[in-house]
Amino acid sequence: MMLSESLERGEPIGLLLHAIGENGRVAGTRSSHSTISGTTGDTGMFRIPVRTQPIPRRAMSSSAGRPLIKHINRLLIANRGEIAIRVMRTANKLGIETVAVFSDSDRNALFVKKADKAFHIGPAAAAQSYLNIDKIIDTAIRADAQAIHPGYGFLSENARFAEQCAEAGLVFVGPPVQAIRDMGTKNLAKQIMQDAKVPVVEGFHGSDQSDSNLKAHAKRIVTLGYPVMLKAVYGGGGKGMRIAWSESEFDEKLSSARSEAMKSFGNDEMLVEKFVEKPRHVEVQVFGDHHGNFVHLWERDCSVQRRHQKIIEEAPAPLINEETRLRLGNSAVRAAAAMNTRLQVEHPVTEAITGTDLVEWQLRVAQGEELPLKQEEIPLNGHAFECRVYAEDTKGGAFMPTAGKLDYVSFPTNARIDTGVVSGDEVSVHYDPMIAKVVVWGADRAIAAAKLDAALLGTRISGLPTNIQFVRTILRHPEFAKGNVYTDFIPDHQAELFSEVKQSDTELVEGAVGLALLSRPVRPVGPFQQIPFFRVNHAAEVTYKLGEKEVTLSFLKGDIIEVSFGDQKRLPDTALICGSGQAQYSTSTADFEEESIAGAAGAIQHAHAPMPGIIEKVLVNAGDEVQHGQPVVVMTAMKMEYILRAPVHCKVASVLCAPGKNVKKSTVLVKFETLKDEFGWDALGGAPSERVASSEGRYKSDGVGFNTST
Repeated sequence: MMLSESLERGEPIGLLLHAIGENGRVAGTRSSHSTISGTTGDTGMFRIPVRTQPIPRRAMSSSAGRPLIKHINRLLIANRGEIAIRVMRTANKLGIETVAVFSDSDRNALFVKKADKAFHIGPAAAAQSYLNIDKIIDTAIRADAQAIHPGYGFLSENARFAEQCAEAGLVFVGPPVQAIRDMGTKNLAKQIMQDAKVPVVEGFHGSDQSDSNLKAHAKRIVTLGYPVMLKAVYGGGGKGMRIAWSESEFDEKLSSARSEAMKSFGNDEMLVEKFVEKPRHVEVQVFGDHHGNFVHLWERDCSVQRRHQKIIEEAPAPLINEETRLRLGNSAVRAAAAMNTRLQVEHPVTEAITGTDLVEWQLRVAQGEELPLKQEEIPLNGHAFECRVYAEDTKGGAFMPTAGKLDYVSFPTNARIDTGVVSGDEVSVHYDPMIAKVVVWGADRAIAAAKLDAALLGTRISGLPTNIQFVRTILRHPEFAKGNVYTDFIPDHQAELFSEVKQSDTELVEGAVGLALLSRPVRPVGPFQQIPFFRVNHAAEVTYKLGEKEVTLSFLKGDIIEVSFGDQKRLPDTALICGSGQAQYSTSTADFEEESIAGAAGAIQHAHAPMPGIIEKVLVNAGDEVQHGQPVVVMTAMKMEYILRAPVHCKVASVLCAPGKNVKKSTVLVKFETLKDEFGWDALGGAPSERVASSEGRYKSDGVGFNTST
């Protein structure tokens, strides 16, 4: 829930309160620690110095009138991936057995292997597996679990799920049903804040959800006017959010936001707010138990985002003075009802600066224990960063999610790594494309940023493009170094963040030779394997390309490599190794040029699937005349909706897809043809041979070809 208070730049424009706990069930403590250790899956550990004095262990309150109801010795985790493993790690530390649930596509996932027990719950589609309340509760009962931890996302903010857990006699590791119900809906939460005299952003959050009423209220923000923000009433994570920059695009943005909200949260109710430009996303971690104890664990800044989703989180927030920090924390505790009712993705940065284990706090509070620390006992030590590593193509600022196999994954040992993948795993089109979270701690912000950069440098992932290099570019930006971050940081600094790095000829040659040598067998089994890319009756050579530059390597006798630069215009994606059709070396498509949207002169780019996904809607038929930028197909991938648009004013030649169909990346979905005037000339202007092809790239986010705005 965002409490808007317009502060000067450099101060947060809003306060987001995150509360965990008080499920009204059960209560105690945690052991004292002088360090906090973060395991990196099976790849290593880092240690953060924290408070050295013992943490006092409080006896359970007998005056609370709520006796211990249930001890948890077996916990079902209603989630997947890295957060499932994160919860398992703490549960194992507390001697609690863990139960995993998995869909078809997660059958061989790491979190399934790490659980004490695992149960299949349905197909890959989340609606039939991880969002299937009845199936999950039935599985918990079958597994003889006493409690369910929802993780984040999926059912973590679903009041009906928490209610059905209680009805089944299961402890829901989270807040009480009413808190989820009240604070899980932005309109009700906003009303509660207004009633408490807390400033909120101007807008509409009423019950009349007709399109016409929402549009009318957007007009009524007279003093402020467009742009307006459309937000799904339920859920979060950037889903169901659109910005309408003008009245003319309101209807389309509303329809798209409703559709995405329905798929993500099962509800398409919306609220309309004035869009606040250059805000900071600052949230305060609040924790409570059912004994009436509430504390805050300082604040986090999650302002660096793309598509309304966080990339870099840090704690504490930069450029906030001590007076403001205390005011934020105290306000958060006083208004503790205003909470986001789940464990946050970025909770590790709070753990790092306070030396706590928030999942342990959750599990202890769920068993009736009191909060382990009083407010004055919670430290704020140093600075922490978290980077979300995504499988996505960041080229040109499009941030297109990708799916497929991770050929190789390796993480450094000098950082905390929360991940759910290992080499050979796949990133599924059905779920969020996050691969891992890289977390570091330092004595101050500059030291922590340097440590994050070093940790990302030591992260090795191949098979899919990632955002690692892009995040490293952000870390080196002078404004980021100053702490001058806000939610539009990336688009406002697009020119610097996406400027092409030019490699020298020497660097290109060194890289090509390195790739070639890495392709040689370690132990050749025959003479033909001694020379890389050897083929009978063919020269032993291979050509690499980066941007506009090409280099060809010829392998001669005596371990001599001849280097030449050529002007080859197109390269195959694979080069044959050892003359065997079963062994191929695949180049990384992320390092190669993309074809122009128009292709050859005079051609019109057809609508291609920008990534693997599912066709949601087909909005045109063969023979239709379409305008430039008109939506033609809506598809979903990685829980996000994408709109493909007509590249120019043209005619639909054929439609090659249907709703519900799974498609691969680059699949042609709609073909276009030019319009002809009465003289047989192209309506685009000029004879076909004279028309200049469009030069817009495939990954532009301006709505031509497809739209990635969410």
